Amino acid sequence: MKKLFTLITIFCIGTMAYPQADIALKSQVRHAIDELVQFVAIPNDALETADINRNLSWLTQEFNKRGFNTSVLPTEGQSLFFAALPMVDEKPTILFYMHFDGQSVDPSKWNQPNPYKVVLKAPEGDGFTTKSFEDLKDDINYDWRLFGRSTSDDKGPIVMFLNAIDLLKKENKQITFNVKVILDGEEEKSSKPLPKAVKIYKDLLEANFLVINDGPVHASGKPTVVYGCRGITSVSLTTYGPEYPQHSGHYGNYAPNPGFQLAQLLAGMKDASGRVTIPGYYDGITIDTGTMEILKSVPDDATAINEHLAINTPDKVGGFYQESLQYPSLNIRGLGSAWIGEKARTIVPATATAELDLRLVPETKGARLKNLLRSYIEKAGFYITDSIPTYEERMAHQKILTLREGSVTDAFRTDLSNEYGKFLVRTLGDTYEEPVVQIRIMGGTVPIAPFINELQIPAFIVPMVNPDNNQHSPNENLRIGQIAYGIKSFYGILSTPL
Repeated sequence: MKKLFTLITIFCIGTMAYPQADIALKSQVRHAIDELVQFVAIPNDALETADINRNLSWLTQEFNKRGFNTSVLPTEGQSLFFAALPMVDEKPTILFYMHFDGQSVDPSKWNQPNPYKVVLKAPEGDGFTTKSFEDLKDDINYDWRLFGRSTSDDKGPIVMFLNAIDLLKKENKQITFNVKVILDGEEEKSSKPLPKAVKIYKDLLEANFLVINDGPVHASGKPTVVYGCRGITSVSLTTYGPEYPQHSGHYGNYAPNPGFQLAQLLAGMKDASGRVTIPGYYDGITIDTGTMEILKSVPDDATAINEHLAINTPDKVGGFYQESLQYPSLNIRGLGSAWIGEKARTIVPATATAELDLRLVPETKGARLKNLLRSYIEKAGFYITDSIPTYEERMAHQKILTLREGSVTDAFRTDLSNEYGKFLVRTLGDTYEEPVVQIRIMGGTVPIAPFINELQIPAFIVPMVNPDNNQHSPNENLRIGQIAYGIKSFYGILSTPL
């Protein structure tokens, strides 16, 4: 709980910077809350096609209400949802990307019976106390939160967008763009059908620039524009000892232990400061003085980050947090061999497995990094196979490793001097009357590269939700003040001339 409130403290420093919304905005926020409760009540597990189809029906209804023309776009996986306002030739076109699917749910880990039934809570002491929705009066407390699956990731921003359209119409504000929206139905499954789908629907998606509304604002709570995100790929490594687990008394000191083989291999991949030692892994990455100034301008609090992580010293891939994100990572995301804990047995294991993920930056392609990793393993003396080794292979080679590769989601990064980026920064700065946090590349992955590669347009992430929202985890939540922030941000972007 201490970690949670460390983040809340950081976040509240930033939220004090923008004023309480006016009556019209608060009324729209109240409407948005009811709409989000209704939307979240429709389960949206990315693995369940029936869930996705029910969400598509809701989206069609709500976007049509606002005057959008809508289409459900079939793909090789789950369908995409597309909406557009009537086009005007002389207006530039903005394309928004969000997703409506969500991570799977384990209700037993949540502090409420049904993660799809939104619960209203207020901060109290070191935690939160449940409130009745009848307690939401005209003077809405922006520190209260809505707990439920996908409240933040990513149904909340969709509802913020819809309510910004409502408010623009109520106030007779002209929308200065042609507006298109593409909503992903399996972002939480890595959006595998997306590259092909963007090729198929290229003409429909044509735009001047792309704005992604996913993920949290900076921990300071300040308005945030992100120019890119890292990509990702994965690799599974398995080493082999005896064909079956063997008694460690009889065969310890004789049968090779796959756990030690794997541990020695992994340990050599990084030095003591956390930098990857595989030759060529960081090739091609340079950071000029101007870029370094932007990285240093991000108001990160290193002490608070370390306290949140409960670490004494961070790795030295870069001199500070933002610089570390400019490099590809090599991460052990899972490690196992035989049995542990109370089930531990006195055996020499048969296998040991490490699951790796590699976060990518635009200078480092996933295929190249995996080839470098493969070469490193071969030079360490391993015979590499892509399946369980045969008896003949086991007898012919001293050290054997099965290597299985995952798919690649490319990184993207738009130049910091791009005119559309400057427009977004200027608009958010004017809206909130404070400097905008500009992040060159964020650590997470959003499947946006297909849009950039196929449509040849710049892309930006304009996040809307609170940084301590627990996305992907039990007790995911959305701070009500972020609904106001999102409506106000969409309102400013859509009503400001380019």
